[in-house]
Amino acid sequence: MKRKAHINCNKALFVLNPTSGVPPVNFIVSKELERRKNDLSYCKSMNKAATGTLIKENFNNYTVFVAAGGDGTVHTVASELVGSNKILGVLPLGSGNGFAKEFGFKMNVRSLLTDIKKAESTDIDVIEINDKLCLNVAGIGLDSFVAHSFNELKLRGFLPYVWLTFKTFLLLRPFHVKIKVDGKEIISEKLFVLTIANTRQFGNNAFIAPLAKPNDGMIDIVLIRPFPKILGTLFIIRLFTKRINKSKYVRHITTDKEIVIETDETRFHIDGEPIDLYGKVVIRIKKEVLKVLKTSHSKFTTSTPFISPGTIHPNKTSKINI
Repeated sequence: MKRKAHINCNKALFVLNPTSGVPPVNFIVSKELERRKNDLSYCKSMNKAATGTLIKENFNNYTVFVAAGGDGTVHTVASELVGSNKILGVLPLGSGNGFAKEFGFKMNVRSLLTDIKKAESTDIDVIEINDKLCLNVAGIGLDSFVAHSFNELKLRGFLPYVWLTFKTFLLLRPFHVKIKVDGKEIISEKLFVLTIANTRQFGNNAFIAPLAKPNDGMIDIVLIRPFPKILGTLFIIRLFTKRINKSKYVRHITTDKEIVIETDETRFHIDGEPIDLYGKVVIRIKKEVLKVLKTSHSKFTTSTPFISPGTIHPNKTSKINI
């Protein structure tokens, strides 16, 4: 069931997912939107289909569409805006909020309304995985296994996610993968994690691809080879200090060419949402096709990142030196 939007002269429509994140927080935000109904337009949407229909019905009425929810809600709203002149905003209510953190979105309605009034935006890339779009990160391995298990868990929030990640890590077994870049096979080995990144982090400031940029026209692939689990704590520290790429167990590929992944493992995730993919997985970059609202808290920069020695540069598929 969806709530009818309050149509007025405001620039933005807030699309609230009432099931995202921790219920008390969602309830407070819902009441805040209700209290400000004379200052903004909002609606509630319970599923992806309803969200898509809602945006289509109101597409010409608003400049900015705000996804009020987790990464899944952001993905759903953004999918309707790709290739248009409409702007994506985020009111983060999820467990990880990776995309929101990268662009400086806070759980602050007043601050967000200030940014909306300016209606300034940044054009970013979107990654295409088969026929699916990825805004933030996708992949196979530890993170995707956690996403599948978390989807079946009734509890939400950071602590249940941490507990589930720890449990999944203890039971983690490597999977085999083949990777082709521009038709040339460059990887054939067993991994713990394969991450396809458009931005730097999973969420909660866990930086899996510290060098990734969402508007450089490049796809970043991070590969984590099997390592002694006694080193798990060290990996966590590196993940949260933007130094995961310094490990000898980690490889980093960056390219603007088509990537093909072949693996028997089917449990993928795209933007934190579990999905099963079978057969060859084809990955392409769609450059600067989504407008994202600029925020006063944004730390996003367009400067050129330092390329580490473990990186395959664009148009190169030589062996990586670790």
